[in-house]
Parts: sequence; C-alpha cells; structure tokens
Amino acid sequence: MTTSDPHHPYPHASKQAHAVGWLMSATVRPIASTLVRSPEGLIALRNGFRALSVVLERTPKTVRVTKMQKDDVRGEWVVAPKAHNVPRVVLYLHGGGYFFGSGSLHRQITWRLSQALSRPVFAIDYRLAPRHSFEDWRDDAVASYKYLLSQGYKGSDITVAGDSAGGHLTLVLLQTLRDRGISLPRAAICISPWTDLSADSLALTAHPRRDPYIPNAALGYICRFLTRNRSPFDALVSPVHGNFRGLPPLYIMVGSTEILRDDARRTVEHARAAGVKVVYEEWHRMPHVFPFMAAVLPEGRLAFRHMREFLARIETPALSLVA
Repeated sequence: MTTSDPHHPYPHASKQAHAVGWLMSATVRPIASTLVRSPEGLIALRNGFRALSVVLERTPKTVRVTKMQKDDVRGEWVVAPKAHNVPRVVLYLHGGGYFFGSGSLHRQITWRLSQALSRPVFAIDYRLAPRHSFEDWRDDAVASYKYLLSQGYKGSDITVAGDSAGGHLTLVLLQTLRDRGISLPRAAICISPWTDLSADSLALTAHPRRDPYIPNAALGYICRFLTRNRSPFDALVSPVHGNFRGLPPLYIMVGSTEILRDDARRTVEHARAAGVKVVYEEWHRMPHVFPFMAAVLPEGRLAFRHMREFLARIETPALSLVA
C-alpha cells in the first residue's frame, strides 16, 4: 500500500456522515472563520468547548474515570470494564490546536479506546497556548510517559495515541524519547495528526473549501501565531521535518477530504522512507478526528475496531504488519 493508493476502509460515506458534514459546514466552520483571528477569539472558542463539557465528558456508567495529579503530571485514568488489571496502557494526548481541549473533553475517544483495546487509558492535561509553547507541551508529554514507567509499565507495555495536535505531540514525544535514550513505546496511533506548521504545509494551500469545518485561514492563523519568532521547520514545531528512524510502528488515520490529509500523506512517506512500519488509512469523506463522533458515525465506531486490529498485529508475533 502506498500513500498514492491509500486504503479506504469505508468507501461510501454513511447518511450520518453526510448529515454531520453539512451541519459542521453550516455552524462550526463559520464560527471558526469568525473567531480564529486573534488570541482573544481562540480563548472565546476554548470557553465554548468548555461549555459543552456536560455532553463531551459523558461516559457509560460502567466506565471508571479517576482524576490524577502528581508533581508536573495531570490527567485522568479512563478504564472500561474489561480494562481493569491489564498490564498494558494507552497514553492519550488530546487535540485542540494547542489552544483548547483536555483529557476530560476527549472522553468520547478515550473511553471507547479503553473499551476497544481492553486496557486503561491515561489522558493527560498538558499546558496550553497562548501562555505555553512547544517545549512545555513536549516536557509535559515526556513527564507523563516517565510517570507510566515509574508505575511499573515497560515501554513495550505502552501505546501512545493522539488526535490532531495530540498526533503532533505523539510524534514529537517519540522523536524525543529516542533522542534521549528512553525506552520507546510498543506503537503509536495518530488520528488526523497535525504534522507541519511550516509554509510547506499543503493544508494551508490545497483544496481551500474541501474540509467541512476547518477553514484554511483559521489553520493558517494558528500556525503563524504558534511559530512566531521561531523556525517552523524545527522538528519540535513540525515533526514531519524530523528524523523518523528507529520509531515504533505507526497507525495513521485521516479523512479523505479533511484539511490535514495531504500532510498526513507526507508524514507517512517520510516515516516509511526511514524504515518505520506504518499502517495508513484514508476514510472516505470523513471529517477531522471523526472517531470523536462515534456516537453518531458508524465509521467512527468502526475506526476503534481498526485500532484494535492494528495493535493485535503488533502484539501478536504470528501476525504480520505490512509497512
């Protein structure tokens, strides 16, 4: 499989997906176009997400959620019924453009991830922009990974997963752990990863009206704000420009019409060129981070099964993983 001929697991978008795409185009996209023009607008958008916490933080009663704070590590444990006392774990890094989001606001992903993978999920709360920047996010991710090691997990017991900016942070974390000689995780899962904040990013120029809810101009503003006074080609800022050699197997999924698709393709090409085993899937006409909407999208629910199958191939020697 190549990025020029990617696997489309769900070749025909569901009726629900069409409805969600229309709704986002009519509501979220105009709001983002209006607000994502200044730091104040981004803070207003952050507050809007927090106002939705009563919906976004909802989980089945059988799922146990436990808040955790220790020194410089903050987050929550999310444990589905079959994930108790399992010697493997997922470290989850949430998305939100580094301006918004939290572990709790991503429970629609984390509880399903715990259920699908049959292991606990530790979703961290890293510091956010505009008060913090790339070094802080990297340090928070490294500290959280070391926290799991201190709890008795080995690197081979850990899977790192993240969506959007969390996919960016996942790749930064992997490259940092390798460079510092810290044991690497077994594998990593990147959902709609944001990998390039430089002017080379195809997300800023290609298909300006293709994505149903993220305007190119809004993404461009965030990129310019976060990369002010520093090189956007630094691997810490744009991990697609980093060194992928020696990284663990990656599973990268993206929607075929979303704004970050082309950068995801470049990331896959760079990783494979460095010898990394990659499973790459483009889901037909799916919006950005579509597993977040698994409550209404059948494709979102199926995505978690694909994550489970990916890890099964990694963790079962008899099964093969094609790069």
